[in-house]
Amino acid sequence: MASVAVTINGRRYEIACEEGQEAQLSRLGRYVDDRVRQLAAAVGQLGDTRLMVMTSLLLADELSDKNDELETYKVEHSVAVRERKDEMIVQKLDRLTQKITEIAQTMDDVDIAEVSSNVETLVHNDDELDDPSAQ
Repeated sequence: MASVAVTINGRRYEIACEEGQEAQLSRLGRYVDDRVRQLAAAVGQLGDTRLMVMTSLLLADELSDKNDELETYKVEHSVAVRERKDEMIVQKLDRLTQKITEIAQTMDDVDIAEVSSNVETLVHNDDELDDPSAQ
């Protein structure tokens, strides 16, 4: 197990971490130190414990805001995806409707008696192929 030394508000802390996480932990330590220093500059040195608690609450508030933003994004993204899928379905239905209309118009031009006669001929020829004795 690795460890990293972080300095927060002038105090050094040795923190254990998983191998490979040292850089991330150092970055987070610098971020917390910056936040503690900002708070201390705004309210004064109230003692390490109090500054840490107040900083923790400020960071928790930031995290809560980011989680709210993420949830809003998820909802908006979900709605956008649904709307896009709906648009695609409408486009497909429009294309299918157009094809059906074209087929129906073609069928209007066809002589039904001629089609029926052709079908009967095909069925008769197919029956002859199935029954060798008919030849």
